[in-house]
Amino acid sequence: MISKRFVALCALVLIAAHTPVLAQDAKLEANKKVVLDFYEKGLNQKDAEAAIALMGSRYVQHNPVAADGPEGFRKFIAFLKEKFPQSKSEIKRVFAESDYVILHVHAVREPGTRGSAIIDIFKLENGKIVEHWDVIQPIPETAANTNGMF
Repeated sequence: MISKRFVALCALVLIAAHTPVLAQDAKLEANKKVVLDFYEKGLNQKDAEAAIALMGSRYVQHNPVAADGPEGFRKFIAFLKEKFPQSKSEIKRVFAESDYVILHVHAVREPGTRGSAIIDIFKLENGKIVEHWDVIQPIPETAANTNGMF
């Protein structure tokens, strides 16, 4: 017969074994939320200040046509507001691993156009965005397959 004490000990061991996994899952979900909020506030609502509030003490930009830091981000959002006020980005997929969140995005700068497929990679530290990379591919009129880009 198994003692109650043995069952309780086994339960504690199982809980302890899963606690780091649960904590990591919570961190990944929190990081996803920060990036999704950043994208919605910055790229769709074009509210640079609300998005900047989600940045860390530094913001390193790897897109060669965008400047580093909050000021570079403000300039990019000002450009969108002026040139493409109706631009919208639809996030198709979100992936998170360690301190990174990756988005697969359909961005349309002008309604009625095909837009671009974008992969955005964000690095977070202490729940704040500190680094960004992106790869942008225009959606062609015709494709060699019927799979779609999303």
